[in-house]
Amino acid sequence: MIEHKPIALTLGDPAGIGPEIALMAWQARDTGPGLPPFFLVSDPDFVERSASELGFSIPIAEVGPDYATEVFPRALPVMPLPSGARIGAIAGRPDPANAGATLESITTAVGLVRAGIATAMVTNPIAKYVLTQVGFAYPGHTEFLAALSVEPGEPVPLPVMMLWSETLAVVPVTIHVALRRVPELLTQDLVVRTARIVAADLTQRFRIARPRLVLSGLNPHAGESGTMGTEDRDVLEPAVAQLQDEGIDIRGPLPADTLFHARARATYDVALTPTHDQALIPIKTIAFDEGVNVTLGLPFIRTSPDHGTAFDIAGKGLARPDSLMAALRLAARLSGFHP
Repeated sequence: MIEHKPIALTLGDPAGIGPEIALMAWQARDTGPGLPPFFLVSDPDFVERSASELGFSIPIAEVGPDYATEVFPRALPVMPLPSGARIGAIAGRPDPANAGATLESITTAVGLVRAGIATAMVTNPIAKYVLTQVGFAYPGHTEFLAALSVEPGEPVPLPVMMLWSETLAVVPVTIHVALRRVPELLTQDLVVRTARIVAADLTQRFRIARPRLVLSGLNPHAGESGTMGTEDRDVLEPAVAQLQDEGIDIRGPLPADTLFHARARATYDVALTPTHDQALIPIKTIAFDEGVNVTLGLPFIRTSPDHGTAFDIAGKGLARPDSLMAALRLAARLSGFHP
């Protein structure tokens, strides 16, 4: 029997629902198809306190990654933060004082997965506006992970955010930017580079022999031959033609408003969209509790729940771990592990 290394799960913002859903996921580890072994990178005392405040009778084991798989069936393995930082977060009250622990959990998990100590990493939700108060300079989680994936001085890979579920997978070509900036950022080169990464990862990690891609238009009716904006005609059409010449199975640009009904979804494996919300609105409507955020183009596997910190319900026992559990299962699947 092949022994698979565990998955590193990050803390996320400790005032959000991350600690809560980590506890709930471990509690439900044997339900459905089961969960792969994982360990939480956090302050063990904080995790114990969180469990107690939620009324969860869950054993917590302070261990290193090497013992997480062995411990997982009987206790939630927690790896202490290397700095020994203690977390005093209060559920539902975001505080920049916790930002250091949030970032240390992420950087530690990246180091473990890059070193082969963890098989993959799953990240709990962060609040970027909290992190920016302590100098966090990245547009989002995805871009931060891309920077951490290389050595200093090496070129940073283009991070591609895919939201995946069994019923729909989507990729926004532009991610965490204001809508008014999209036309200037949406270049033929960006579309081509993004689609290449999507096609390669779907082939190599998702084991789809010939992925079918579609690209939605930016403007209504995909620009209506330039009468409703020229980006579809001048940027997206040439990008699709270039990708087709390279042998990638892609169609578009197609009107976004007819791309996500059931019959349309059956004709492709992933839909690329020019803007963030064109991609995230349909998948969060169709598969809110089962959707998984997957970062493509990295030298390691990273997944995440497709929801945020949910400060408004943190600590109230109202959160659901479904998306986190789906993220753990998908990370295991992509790394070749089947519980």
